[in-house]
Amino acid sequence: MKPAQLIKGLLTDFLMIFATVIIIITILRSLFYPDEAFELTTVYIIMGFSLVSTLIGIILYTPEGVSERNMRIRVIIHFAALEVILVSLALVTGMSKGVVPTAIMAVQIAVVYAIIRLLSWQQDKKEAEQINEKLQLLRTDRRQD
Repeated sequence: MKPAQLIKGLLTDFLMIFATVIIIITILRSLFYPDEAFELTTVYIIMGFSLVSTLIGIILYTPEGVSERNMRIRVIIHFAALEVILVSLALVTGMSKGVVPTAIMAVQIAVVYAIIRLLSWQQDKKEAEQINEKLQLLRTDRRQD
C-alpha cells in the first residue's frame, strides 16, 4: 500500500468514526437527554477521540500481505488499544465519571468498532467481487483467443 493510499484510508476512517459517533450520541441524547445540546468543546473532544482511534489504525497497516490469523490478532490488539486509550482519555478529560458511565462508554466504543468493521468488510467484499469479475473476463477473453 502506498503512503497516499494509507493517508486516504486513515482520513476515510476518521470521517466514518467521527460521523458514526456523532450520530449515535445524537440519537442517545435525543432519547435520554432531549433538552441537552452539543457544546462546541464536546464536538472537539469527539473529534480528538476519532483522530486518536484513527491513528491507532496504523496497527492494522502492513506493507506486504499477512496471514488471516495474524490479521485477526492485529484486529484484537487494535480493539484493545482503542478501548484502553479512549476510556483513558474520557476519564482524564472528565467526560466519564464512575463505573457505570465508563462501562456504557466502553460498550458504545465496541458498537462503533463493530459497525466500522462491518462497513469495512462489506467494502472489501465488494472490491473482491469486482476483481473476480475482471479475472473472469480475462479468462474468457484468453479462451476465445
